Amino acid sequence: MDPRLLEILVCPITKGPLEYDKARQELISRAAGLAYPIRDGIPVLLESEARRLEEPPASGT
Repeated sequence: MDPRLLEILVCPITKGPLEYDKARQELISRAAGLAYPIRDGIPVLLESEARRLEEPPASGT
């Protein structure tokens, strides 16, 4: 993933920053709770193609 490209890409839903997950080949939007796939080096920034991020377990109080 080209670091310059990552600097200009934003989440299409929140318009917030994306984090690159090299191991999973995904762009992560923490604000939207979504992981967008990267296929053949091309980010697929479609909500319908994104994976929902797993929520951390709730702490018992």
